[in-house]
Amino acid sequence: MKATKVMTIVAVAFFAQIALAQPQTNVEVTKGPDQTTVKGLTRMMATVVGIDKTTRTVTLKTHEGKVVELEVTSEARNFDQLALGDTVTVAYSEALTVSLMKKKGEVALTERGTEQRSAPGAKPGGTLGREVTVIADVVAVNHKAKTVTLKGPKGNTVDLKVEDPERLKRLHKGDQVEAVYTEALAISVEPAGKK
Repeated sequence: MKATKVMTIVAVAFFAQIALAQPQTNVEVTKGPDQTTVKGLTRMMATVVGIDKTTRTVTLKTHEGKVVELEVTSEARNFDQLALGDTVTVAYSEALTVSLMKKKGEVALTERGTEQRSAPGAKPGGTLGREVTVIADVVAVNHKAKTVTLKGPKGNTVDLKVEDPERLKRLHKGDQVEAVYTEALAISVEPAGKK
């Protein structure tokens, strides 16, 4: 199993089990004349309060007192480096930037991924991310409904709400937009006493 799948499984399990723990979430919106970006960051922390090396199970306790048990797969490197009192931090960020393109190009979709695991002998952890870029055609603009219809590289269409009337005025049938979606997940373990 690839590290990406392992990290995703660990992250999903972690987030799902401590979702009620009220993670720290920050959202930021930046607007320019022909571009809008929305960024979000969610961070969760927990302390290792139990380790069962035989079953590769770790018990975590959030700052709010919620206790979670996670099974760590054999693909996760450096399990033996975990210690009671270690702090596990999971950070998930995502961003979407939508830009009106100045020059017309080919409708396209590209995706690239990145991943990194901790070095042998270090505390467990790693990062993974992906970036998806879509260039789509504007096939309709509805000023009354405040929507724009985009047609993507696979022929699918999507209607997007455009709340800003000035932005909507600048969009015309035949224009193109570029949407870049990025997401990243980082899991790190800090030794006890170094908080």
